[in-house]
Amino acid sequence: MNKIIFIGLLLFLFGNATIFAQAKKDGVLQSKDTLKLVEIDPLTPAKAAFYSAILPGLGQAYNKSYWKIPIVYGAIGTSLYLYVDNKKKYHEYRDAYKSRLSGNPDPKYDYLTDTQLISAQEFYQRNASLSGLFVLGFYVLNIIDANVDAALIQFNVNQSLSVRPEITPDAVTLKSNLGLTLNYRF
Repeated sequence: MNKIIFIGLLLFLFGNATIFAQAKKDGVLQSKDTLKLVEIDPLTPAKAAFYSAILPGLGQAYNKSYWKIPIVYGAIGTSLYLYVDNKKKYHEYRDAYKSRLSGNPDPKYDYLTDTQLISAQEFYQRNASLSGLFVLGFYVLNIIDANVDAALIQFNVNQSLSVRPEITPDAVTLKSNLGLTLNYRF
C-alpha cells in the first residue's frame, strides 16, 4: 500500500509539472540585430569644409578633432607673423634706399651700400611673398583636412579587417619573402 501511495504521489507531482513551467509567449520570435545601423550623413564633409572656410579650426571642432586646432592656428599664425615681419623690414630698407636717393640718408643704414639695400629689399620682398603663400596654403590645407576627416569618420574601422606585414620563407630557395597580408575575420 505504501508503494501505491508513493507512486500516486509521484505521478501527481510530475503530472502537474506544467503548472510550474514558464508561460509560453504568444507571438513570433524575432532575432536580435547584432549590427548597429549607423546613419551616414552625406553633407557632413561639406559642413566641416564650410565651417573651416568661415573660421579656421571650426571644421576640426565640428569633427571633434580638438587637438588639431592649435596646429592649424600655429601654422597660419606663424606664417602670418613672418609675412608681416618681412613686409615691415622690406619697407624699412625701401624707405632707407629712397631717402638715400633723395639726398637725406638714414644714419641707421649708413654702413650699407646701395646694392646691399636693393638686395635686402628683394630678399624681404621674396620672403614676404613666400610667407603669404604659406598663409594661403595652410588655410586651404585646413579646409581640406576638415573635409577629409569628416568623410573618413563615417567609415567603419574595426579589428576584423587588418593589414599586417608578413615574412614567409620560400620553399625552394629558403630565402625570406616579404609581403603584406590582408585579413578579414567573419
